[in-house]
Amino acid sequence: MALSDYFTGIQHVGIPAKDLDETIDFYKKLGFDKAGQFMYQGNRCAFMKYGNLMIETWEGDPVADKDGAINHISLNTTDADAAFKEAKKMGLDVQEDEIDTRPFWDKGIRFFNIYGPNHEKIEFCQIV
Repeated sequence: MALSDYFTGIQHVGIPAKDLDETIDFYKKLGFDKAGQFMYQGNRCAFMKYGNLMIETWEGDPVADKDGAINHISLNTTDADAAFKEAKKMGLDVQEDEIDTRPFWDKGIRFFNIYGPNHEKIEFCQIV
């Protein structure tokens, strides 16, 4: 199997926020709707949706405050375990020793990250 057998396309783009409320308001002005908001380790995380574009934005991490502010792109993963094994088998620059989780959405998410050749972070994320 190829790694591409385990994802269906882009799931979201991750952008940390200096001020989450200001960021939510900005994307609402552009026509986005808030699809979800969650707490994780004392910080808020919001998902802003416009059509098929989802932006994950959160507080608590430093922001670049310049070009290059996107933290990661996330691929909609159908089987995080199989994708993780395939990425390791391919010798990709996998960042985690095991699949990570967050209590987002109804049943949580499972994900791992790789780095591309330009140090771009690509997340493989399965919504459980």
